[in-house]
Amino acid sequence: MTGLLVFAHGSSVESANEAVRAITAQLAALGGFSLIEAAFLEGGKPSLAGGVEGLMSRGATRIVVLPYFLTLGLHLQRDLPKLIDEAREAFPDLKEIHVTEPLDGHPALAQILLERAQSAC
Repeated sequence: MTGLLVFAHGSSVESANEAVRAITAQLAALGGFSLIEAAFLEGGKPSLAGGVEGLMSRGATRIVVLPYFLTLGLHLQRDLPKLIDEAREAFPDLKEIHVTEPLDGHPALAQILLERAQSAC
């Protein structure tokens, strides 16, 4: 069974973390996946390892990490690969952990920016 892990930076401002949890709940409501959690690099809970553990405890044997980051910056190039390696070591029963591309480059982003600009005019 595949679990989705929406992975965000996290913040000391809890409302920012709640926004990530809200988008995760919206993703879950779309259907198609029954195991979905949010996880955070720092400033929020659970961590990536905690999110993997939570999904596995609910039956996930495969994890898809969805980086909730706009660009492939330092955290995705340096920190996330390290965390993924640590998760593979910590959870040997996990069959696969896959990381998708960040949001950058998705055609919907330009449309979203256009809608925001139009709403300001």
